[in-house]
Amino acid sequence: MMKLRPFGIALCSFLFASALVYGESPPNVTPAADGDLPVEEAVLTSAPQVPPPITRRHPARVKVDVEVVEKVMRLSDGVEYIMWGFGGTVPGPFIRVREGDTVEFHLHNHPSSKLPHNIDLHAVTGPGGGAASSFTAPGHSSTFSFEVLNPGLFVYHCATAPVGMHIANGMYGLILVEPKEGLPEVDREYYVMQSEFYTTGGYGEEGLQPFSMEKALREDADYVVFNGSVGSMVGDNALRADIGETVRLFIGNGGPNLVSSFHVIGEIFDSVYVEGGTTVNKNVQTTMVPAGGSTIAEFRVEVPGTFILVDHSIFRAFNKGAIGMLKVEGEENLSIYSGKQEDTVYQPEGQVSTATPDSTAPALTPQQRLSEGERIFNQSCFACHQANGQGLAGIFPPLAQSDYLLADVDRAIRGIIEGQKGEMVVNGKTYNQIMPPQALSNDEIASVVSFVNRSWGNEGEMVEPDRVRKVRESLSSHE
Repeated sequence: MMKLRPFGIALCSFLFASALVYGESPPNVTPAADGDLPVEEAVLTSAPQVPPPITRRHPARVKVDVEVVEKVMRLSDGVEYIMWGFGGTVPGPFIRVREGDTVEFHLHNHPSSKLPHNIDLHAVTGPGGGAASSFTAPGHSSTFSFEVLNPGLFVYHCATAPVGMHIANGMYGLILVEPKEGLPEVDREYYVMQSEFYTTGGYGEEGLQPFSMEKALREDADYVVFNGSVGSMVGDNALRADIGETVRLFIGNGGPNLVSSFHVIGEIFDSVYVEGGTTVNKNVQTTMVPAGGSTIAEFRVEVPGTFILVDHSIFRAFNKGAIGMLKVEGEENLSIYSGKQEDTVYQPEGQVSTATPDSTAPALTPQQRLSEGERIFNQSCFACHQANGQGLAGIFPPLAQSDYLLADVDRAIRGIIEGQKGEMVVNGKTYNQIMPPQALSNDEIASVVSFVNRSWGNEGEMVEPDRVRKVRESLSSHE
């Protein structure tokens, strides 16, 4: 059981008492008159979608209705988690208002909820960001209002004790306060929010996973993800754009603990609104997003392809799930990016390379071949397909017990020689990634395919270099 020091107990008691006073038994207060402000319903969207830009040039009274729902949701393939979500989603809905607006916020806590909840919006100027005024028991609703005084992109989250646990279970989102003059026009806008999850089981361990307070206190996250789950923005769910379009990303970090190093591989941010405010930085490669903070990144896409969104604390991306995709379509622009123009053997002076298609390495025993294959796998394949061949859910397909891999050995060999791209269905699940060609000799390919075919419960065949040579020759004859 977690132990709180006296200060922590006093603080939690104060917050809880304040919430009861201002939440369930609100005083009879007449709100200040808003004059003749027009009233409108807020357009709310789920990630990665964003409400349309605000075109009016006058303030309004904007009504926001958000329901808190506690329910089992997907965290990764085969992994479920009881999430507490604003609007029934993780992250919660994107809220878009204008500087000078008055927001009338209605928070509803579904009757099936087990716990009370509230909301702290960082866009609020007032005690607790609205938390004290919005403490809401299951089956109840609370209403409060606030004027948005400062433009920027702000995080909101639950602030009911224990605050960290409510945030860790999915209670966060973004509210954009557009400046009075509006934001510059762009072609595409997307909502991307990073957060981490702390589960009793390790990464990828299947079943319903309970929250682990012990891991959260150690900041030992099992999952670091975008938009609430592994693979939420890959494959068919990838972000989209066309050549020549400008893209704006509204990026938040729900935390509760980790700072994000947000990066789009193969792009440079033309403009970054530092920490979601009005200071603009130019030509940025990677931008820091603190826990409970945000940023806005804008860039123009110049060439087609799949651009990977990552937390550049890179093990989080390839080992904990912090990966998304932006798929850009259009004509190639070879003056900006040529793609591979040549692939030749590099042999430093005095060195003898065996990594050539015509390698004449001595024959290996089966055990030697498997050992050599394991070495090559750990050198070239481990980062994507993982140590036990399970891949990354929704991103990199598994090699362990893979029906796709084991069904056609020659296809696997071709994939290593030529690389692979486009959709493939592995064990009933669709993947759409790019694997570049691997500069391996026939002997090396035979070894790594043999190792994979005989590892992690796979019962595939051993492969000899001569088979790889024949596949390579057949590819050459079709060029």
